[in-house]
Formats: sequence, structure tokens, C-alpha cells
Amino acid sequence: MAQQAYMTETDDGGSGPEHRGTRLRRLRDRLAGGWRGDPRIWRRGLILAACALLLAVVMLLHAQIPNAIGNLGSLVETFLPWLGLFVPVLLVLAVVRRSATALIALLAPAVVWLNLFGGQLSDKTATGGDLTVVTHNVNADNPDPSGTARDVAASGADVLALEELTQEAVPTYEKALAPTYKYHSVQGTVGVWSKHPLSDVRDVDLDMGWTRAMRATVTAPSGKVAVYVAHLPSVRVKMEAGFTARQRDRSADYLGEAIAHEPLDNVVLLGDLNGTMNDRALNAVTSQMRSTQGAAGNGFGFSWPASFPMARIDQIMVRGLTPESSWTLPQTGSDHLPVAARVKVTTSGS
Repeated sequence: MAQQAYMTETDDGGSGPEHRGTRLRRLRDRLAGGWRGDPRIWRRGLILAACALLLAVVMLLHAQIPNAIGNLGSLVETFLPWLGLFVPVLLVLAVVRRSATALIALLAPAVVWLNLFGGQLSDKTATGGDLTVVTHNVNADNPDPSGTARDVAASGADVLALEELTQEAVPTYEKALAPTYKYHSVQGTVGVWSKHPLSDVRDVDLDMGWTRAMRATVTAPSGKVAVYVAHLPSVRVKMEAGFTARQRDRSADYLGEAIAHEPLDNVVLLGDLNGTMNDRALNAVTSQMRSTQGAAGNGFGFSWPASFPMARIDQIMVRGLTPESSWTLPQTGSDHLPVAARVKVTTSGS
């Protein structure tokens, strides 16, 4: 009898794993029962469901959003990856509202976002390659051009492109980079520094009235590479005019035409294009080149603004070259992050 009493007391008041498991099951059944017993779970949250479907349509048909009104399409495409943040927000609201309809509707934007950007979540970097390239918008108001030059030179780049150079700062960059780079050329506000010989250097007309793009041949040990450095016009978001990008779009067309007529097989474009790979306004360039970040990067590689990167407007794109890895470098005195890539020269380039 004493043993039976002891066992009964232990079973009623114990706190072992079996007792805790019972509590969790009761909590789970209480929550599930609330959903199962609620006849309004399919009628509640219809507005949330509509928002979820609208989000899916915007991401799926972003190329159909017209640019006629304030370049709205380009604006959406610039920040297109960030639309995915609305999915968890809507998920929380759907759970709070206890809406089965909204939860099911959320599958649509989730699947569309993963289809568009799921590949960016994986690490595609590889070892190898014979040429390291870096591009950096150094910012005309950079308070420490000498330090910025040392930082990007420390990246080990074989070819370095700088944009937004001022006449006053060029001598500082030249002096700081001279120990690392034997060859260089500055055209207008852009420049290229190289460890390998440069030839056929010339400016590239962007229909702007001054030089913000150039082209040079880099004779690397593995072959000749045509290097384009470009800084397309800035864009602005204005209340009365929307996303103003007409001059940038026109300059992108000029740049794309120059690259299309490039006779060398190996081509790399380095620069601040003030637009992302998703922006249809850059199709003249992006349709004929590959993004190193998209092909061989890890993540989105956002480069601007440096304090809290939200978009990759600094680009490294290639044609005839094989991207092996792509990454961003630490912040310098600029409002942009430098971006780098390691590529393999697959042909002689001649």
C-alpha cells in the first residue's frame, strides 16, 4: 500500500519529460482547436490575401510596369529584392488575424521571390581565375582619398577602376597607387590602374558633354582584355517628377553600343552604373554581359549606400570571361562600397 501511494503521488505531481510533453500537447491542441473551431478562418483576412496576390503580381510582372510615369518601372526594379520583406510581415498579420485564406495566398509571393532571387542566397564562389578586378566610386567629396587608395590597392586587384575622380584628387590617387600599379590612365572623371601594360586607351562618348567613361586594353599574361570603366549619370527620386533617369538611360544606350562594337573577345565593364541588373533601362548593357555577382557571388552584393547597402549599383560585368568569384570590399571614405571579382580569361582575347 505504501508503494502504491508513493507511485500515485509521483505521477500526479511529477515534472518529468512526460509531464512537460503533455503540457505542450495541450497548448498545441488549444491553438489548433481555435483554428479548427473557427468557421470564419476562410472569410477573414481577405484584404491581406489580396495584398499578397498583388505583391506576387508586381514581382512577377515587374517588367510590365510602365516607365512612362516617373520611371516607376525602373524604380520598382531597383529595389525589387526588398519586396520580399513584405512576405514575413503579411505572414505575421495573417497569423494574428487567423486567416487561412491569407496564409494560402502568401504562397504566391513567396514562390515568385524565391524563383527570382533564390539563387542569390547560395554561395557560388569558386577558387581559380587569372585576373582580379576592382571598381570603386571614390566619391568626389571623399575626405581621405589617400587612405581610400591604399585600401583598394590592398585588395590585390590586378586592374583597378575608380570613378568620380576630381582634378584636385587625381594627383593624390596617382601617388598612393604608384607603388602597386605601374600603368594607369585617367580620362575625365574615371581612371584605370593596372599591373599589366595598357594600350589603345580612349574615352567613350556617353552623350553627356564631358568624359565619364573610358576604354583600354589590358595585356595580361593570359591574354588581352578590353576594360571599360563607366560612371553613368545619377538618378533622383523627386515628388513632382518621380524617378528621373532619362539622361542615365540615354548614356546606357551609348555605352551598350560601344561594347557591342568591341572587337576583343574578352571584355570587362567596371563602374557605377547607377542602376541594378534588374533595371530594364540598362538592357543595352546587361543583355550582352554577365554580372560576376550573379554568376559567382555570395548574396546580393549590395554596394550603396555604404552605411546601409540597399542596392548593387556598382557593377562588374563580363563577356568572354568566366567569373570565378565576386564580393564587396570593406567601407572606405566613400559612400559606395568597392566591389571585386576574380575572372578567368578563357580565350586569347585577340
